[in-house]
Amino acid sequence: MTEITEVPSPFCGIGTDDLTIRVDGVTLQVAANGCAVNTPAFEQPLTDSTPRIAGQAASLEAAVTKAAQLLRDTRQPVIGGCATDVNGMRALLALADKTGAVVDNINFNAARRNLLAMQDSGWMNTTLAEVKNRCDLLLIIGTDPEVFAPRFFEHFMWNEQAMFLESTDQRDVIYLGKTPAGKAPVSPSGKTPTVLACDDADLPDVVAVLSALIRNQPLQLETVGNIAVSALQKIADRLRQARYGVVLWSAGKLTFEHAELTVQAICNIVKDINMQGTRCSGLPLGGKEGDYTANQVCGWTTGYPARVNFAKGYPEYDPFLFDSQAMIANGEADALVWVQAYNSMATPPRTDLPTIVVGRSGMQLEHEPDVFIPVGTPGIDHAGHVYRMDSVVALRLKKLRDSGLPSTAEVLNAIEQAL
Repeated sequence: MTEITEVPSPFCGIGTDDLTIRVDGVTLQVAANGCAVNTPAFEQPLTDSTPRIAGQAASLEAAVTKAAQLLRDTRQPVIGGCATDVNGMRALLALADKTGAVVDNINFNAARRNLLAMQDSGWMNTTLAEVKNRCDLLLIIGTDPEVFAPRFFEHFMWNEQAMFLESTDQRDVIYLGKTPAGKAPVSPSGKTPTVLACDDADLPDVVAVLSALIRNQPLQLETVGNIAVSALQKIADRLRQARYGVVLWSAGKLTFEHAELTVQAICNIVKDINMQGTRCSGLPLGGKEGDYTANQVCGWTTGYPARVNFAKGYPEYDPFLFDSQAMIANGEADALVWVQAYNSMATPPRTDLPTIVVGRSGMQLEHEPDVFIPVGTPGIDHAGHVYRMDSVVALRLKKLRDSGLPSTAEVLNAIEQAL
């Protein structure tokens, strides 16, 4: 048994890089600094390691050949999931270019809410390092960071030292919309967050009222979503008084219609505060299952985030038209490639189309695909790089064990070469 320290995680989105992992053959145990997200993801047992064709064991070479055969004469294949590392995404885009496929990131419908707001009016966002060193007020809208990443507060709010704060215990935390699930937002000295809860359906109105208060616009109401307007006025005043306020949200939790308008309102709050004599920045939660990595690699390769179509011989972007699940449901696709190297529970959509799954060992498939190729998980079975939620740092992942599984990049490159 060996013990590996300072292990970075590709699973939590915030770039946790201080895990201690015990390795016994192909069995992993998180010995220190685990959490409800990282521990089960690292400790998932290695099960199937042999490719399958129509449910029957096959060699990797045979599975690659069959996958290429299924894709060779397609007119509009789709490649979904896109849950892999930087090299895996590069190989995925090369395969899409070769086959004229649609590329669709597993979390794009949530990311689209952010992208539409950013493309329409821009935003002013910060990094995790700036939060750690500067933030004195954290306003959380419509989500709970502890559920998303259990160690968020430990790493970036209650850290022992900050470059521009005498004590991180000076920080204030405000929840708007949700109630915290646990004790993580309570400071080490026992300072509790301010909580103004409301139903999800009321959140757009609540955010709109807060935006109006920050702009000093007159309002003819006393409550919105069971929250007193006077309480929202205190939040507006506190944002103006902060030296470095941060407004955090999660597009994936804004599941109501036209949520991109609420994201835009949040971004406008940040911009308006910056015009009133102090600093404020946004911080969108994300980065799980390689979604930020997919958008980053697709962005620098094609100029667009990861919902593009290569059918015309060049990348064409449309955040609505190239929704892979809608295309499958509407009969617009003729083959599916599902790439998911992180989450064995994230299975492909149900379809009668020829299906190729390039997935993590142990994937629980409801229907056996035409081809299943188990691949190694980045940061466990092979080294690699992934982007954390602020998109500015590419984590260098470690190889922890010798599982014999190929990487996603190796499999997708092999399929492309076989075409």
